[in-house]
Amino acid sequence: MPRLPPTEKFPLAIRKNLRDEWENHKADLEKQLSELLGEIWTIDINPNAIWPYHGDGYAKESLGSCIKSYVEGAIYQLRYLSGRYGDNEFNKEINTICHAHVLTLDLEENSPPRFSYGGCDVLDGKLRILFVEGSLGTNIDYCLQENNLLPALNAAPDDRPLSFTVRQGIRMDYEPVIGETRKKIAEMLGKKEDEIKLTPNFDDSFAKLSAAIKVKGNSIRDDWQNNLGSFTYKYFEGLASQMNYLKVGEDDLIQEGFLEAVDKCEMAFRIVDKLEYDSYCEVMVKDGVLYVQSTAASWGSNIDYAASKLMDQL
Repeated sequence: MPRLPPTEKFPLAIRKNLRDEWENHKADLEKQLSELLGEIWTIDINPNAIWPYHGDGYAKESLGSCIKSYVEGAIYQLRYLSGRYGDNEFNKEINTICHAHVLTLDLEENSPPRFSYGGCDVLDGKLRILFVEGSLGTNIDYCLQENNLLPALNAAPDDRPLSFTVRQGIRMDYEPVIGETRKKIAEMLGKKEDEIKLTPNFDDSFAKLSAAIKVKGNSIRDDWQNNLGSFTYKYFEGLASQMNYLKVGEDDLIQEGFLEAVDKCEMAFRIVDKLEYDSYCEVMVKDGVLYVQSTAASWGSNIDYAASKLMDQL
């Protein structure tokens, strides 16, 4: 459907509302946005292109107030999510993905629409607040809410090897907790923490799962990107639990056997094409490294039992 032509001239009442409620507040809103995200951002909105979609509601009578409310709602949601997901790192992600550092307001042109009333996406490095045709001025505050903004950031072009969702999951669900697992393993082996290496192989897992989910009839979880960090942590935690069950930290003979087999003191997770002796996941020692491994199809299944046959590998 072609876009409606922009308005050439506004009625006096609309011009006044634009001046008083939007133009007079724009600089302050840009300042708020820039201070929040830690980079200079601008707001680029064309009222003439938006007003033709006003319908009979709020936007028809008070276009300037309507635009201001959209921007205020966006800043509110960004501030909330920034605090929830770790301020600096989350803001760095937004600044990198939305590299133009521009916030704008535009029509949702996808058919069918991706949202019920409004949402957002990233186009040409710009963060776009979007309204569905017929819904301008409706549900203004929620366009950048979590279930809209996070998928938009994940779908934006990005030349980094991991998606936004995976990077965020690693920051939230892997990095804060993996140190405690490393500490437990080090203590059981009588080693210092920095002598133990846990290798998650995130890039490789992401590549293999990305390829596998494109295969027709695949059994990959729909939420695999959200869980890549947390599940990798659970594979290592399951290994630590099994080592504790085998009393690696209490039985000198078992500890010695473990260290002889895993002489590099490295434990790694990896996705393989075929398992050697189990259906879902397993451990294998090769060249002094202990691998916890699964196939792409079985990834995330029976995590706690991946190391159940650890003794056989030692």
